[in-house]
Amino acid sequence: MLSVPTLWTVFVVNFLAVGLIWAYVMRSYPNLEAARFWTASCFTAALGAVLAMLRVVAAGSLLPLLAGGVVMIFAACLAAMGIKRFYGQPVSWRATFLITGLSGAGLVFFIAFHDSVPMRVLVYSVGQSLPFALTLKLLLSPQQGHVNPGARLAGIVAALIIAIQAARAAGNVFGVDFSFTQGSPAQAAVTLALIFLSMAFNFGFLLMAMDRLRNEVADLALLDDLTGVGNRRCLLQRLTEECARSERSGEPFSLLVIDLDGFKAVNDTHGHAAGDACLQHFTLMAQTRLRPGDMLARTGGDEFCIVLPSSTLREGAMIARRVVDVCRDDAAAAAGNDIAIAVSIGVAQWSREMGTFPDRLIAAADHALYAAKKEGKNRYAVYQPTPPLVPEGNETPATALRKLA
Repeated sequence: MLSVPTLWTVFVVNFLAVGLIWAYVMRSYPNLEAARFWTASCFTAALGAVLAMLRVVAAGSLLPLLAGGVVMIFAACLAAMGIKRFYGQPVSWRATFLITGLSGAGLVFFIAFHDSVPMRVLVYSVGQSLPFALTLKLLLSPQQGHVNPGARLAGIVAALIIAIQAARAAGNVFGVDFSFTQGSPAQAAVTLALIFLSMAFNFGFLLMAMDRLRNEVADLALLDDLTGVGNRRCLLQRLTEECARSERSGEPFSLLVIDLDGFKAVNDTHGHAAGDACLQHFTLMAQTRLRPGDMLARTGGDEFCIVLPSSTLREGAMIARRVVDVCRDDAAAAAGNDIAIAVSIGVAQWSREMGTFPDRLIAAADHALYAAKKEGKNRYAVYQPTPPLVPEGNETPATALRKLA
């Protein structure tokens, strides 16, 4: 059977080791605010275990256990605060101090005014369990349609800790010593179980952080560094999804392919820094003319695309006109060293013949883009798979494209 000092020593070593890991994570990923709370929680729990160990030195005094218990409850609150910050929720220091303070007051009362081991165990168990119970929903509920495996593990472990604390409190009522003051087999079993669960709890937090960081890296891989909009990979991924959705439902969607007119001259005359500023400025202008759900992507150089879900060719032409108009208005207002931006846009609509192949839709929009440039640039054109009807004898397809510009 393990002695009480040995059990508490294992507690201290466990929390110090995990705390050092979290300190490294906190230093390496400063934007992961939850790591600060989890680091503080581990070191605070180690301090609580050290204070409880002083019970061996101060024989007959319950003060070390009182201090250690209060600190351990505070550590549990810190861990729960880390969970809230991980999910972007505000933390309440008032609630933390309230739980810790009321638990401490309860322990003092059942030591100094009404000596009762079962009630002390009950107060401590509630103080330890309450912060975890308040975060169970966050851990076990899907967030943005995604269930974090680490959060699920942490939620299961939190539920087990709550169950053990409840069983411990009930056991003391019926005469089973779980008070952590004697080296009984029941106490040793509960302590070892809590040590194991505390490690699993923090392992769940680590998995949560790894999943979050992996998703952030995946998101960065889909973003253009200069403009912050989607890149070519992101565009192809979105087009593949939209093609598959339209193939199932038959509902069309549209694509705009955009090219900045004369952009090479901007770089040659004003330098690449000015060219980058033009790309960023165009991105901001174009986004003001898009609808919720539309996606702007930079596919390379001065080329952009806009995906318009659930949109017909006519609606795509409307968005294209908006983008051309905002660029024209901005150019008209340019003064001094301002660089006027002009764009050519090709518009195409998904059709059954294109199926689930995004490259076919891109090729169609490119075809319309070339027609727009051929007609004089700074305009848009739509892709017609067949020549448009000519209502009056001598009108050509090229003339029809000009009418759209």
